[in-house]
Amino acid sequence: MPGPVRYRVEHETRYAYDAPVSQSWQRARLTPRSLPWQKLLVHAIDIDPRPDERHDGPDAFGNTVTHFGLHGAHRRLRVRMHGEVEVGARPLIVEAPHSWEAARPALRQASAAFDLDAARMCEPTALLPLSDAARHYAAPSFARGRDWLAAVSELMHRIHADFEFEPGATTVSTSVDEVLHQKSGVCQDFAHLMLACLRGFGLAARYVSGYLLTEPPPGQPRLMGVDASHAWVAAWSPQHGWVEFDPTNDQLADQRYITLAWGADFADVVPLRGVILGGGTQVMDVAVSVMPVEG
Repeated sequence: MPGPVRYRVEHETRYAYDAPVSQSWQRARLTPRSLPWQKLLVHAIDIDPRPDERHDGPDAFGNTVTHFGLHGAHRRLRVRMHGEVEVGARPLIVEAPHSWEAARPALRQASAAFDLDAARMCEPTALLPLSDAARHYAAPSFARGRDWLAAVSELMHRIHADFEFEPGATTVSTSVDEVLHQKSGVCQDFAHLMLACLRGFGLAARYVSGYLLTEPPPGQPRLMGVDASHAWVAAWSPQHGWVEFDPTNDQLADQRYITLAWGADFADVVPLRGVILGGGTQVMDVAVSVMPVEG
């Protein structure tokens, strides 16, 4: 089993307003999770202008949320998260063949005693209502009696093969049915589609946000600030627990994946969201860097 890998992560969001903002209340989910395979070694969130109030606390999914407010007039806002994370190998997926149908009664037991998080991750949400189109798309992967891991893995392979990664083709409000129609999108769309497919068959799955180490072109140095947040899916079975699938890249999550937050859909993990008074038109700029730390 490979040893842990250490990364330096920076995530900076900048807002510029063409008129003064008199009040601003924000929630930031910018603290990587502490997990059996992931350690948060160094972490800070710098806010400029300096907030008049600030406190941290967990949300309903156990993500750390930084709440802050600015009560003086300002025409810009800069929120920068920087830290170091150590990522080890995720648990091995053991050979435990079982049909995908067997996971559904296990979820009913989970709601009482086994895994409440899994039980609530098969429900529709406002952003991800049940979709007949998604269920129809997923159906070829879920033949009666098929092994759970084989079925979910094939669904991941098919999404990767059938849909084109196209930045700008969608927005945060694009529905799963629209993505199915246009056959393109970004990682958020592919994660939402996979969630809708799995939940359409009564299976539990959650939306995972974080970062993925990207490789520069051969012979080129790694650049700062050009990476982006990433999204993938964790699906649950009683034999395997949570297994992380990345339909955008057609692979299981490994040590290149840094977990930031998770929830039922994108709305539960938005890195920065808030309410402002005033401000007029705003321009947002986001820069993300993930750099391995040598030694």
